Amino acid sequence: MSVILKRKDHPLSMRLPEGDIALTDRAAALVIVESAPLHMTEECFEAFSRAMSAPGAAVPEMVDALRRPAPWQAAV
Repeated sequence: MSVILKRKDHPLSMRLPEGDIALTDRAAALVIVESAPLHMTEECFEAFSRAMSAPGAAVPEMVDALRRPAPWQAAV
């Protein structure tokens, strides 16, 4: 189900580090991809279902990131 939002004409201006901009752009792209319809053959769907049902594996970079305190929690 897609939702059409009316565009707001209120510009937002912020000064952000390049890394924050890249992260925001990546997150926005993922949201768009998640809302796109997905078509696949029955064989592909079965393979997809098996992959989604399999136990997850830790991603070392994510584990490291989640162990670090958030910027607002870090001591100054």
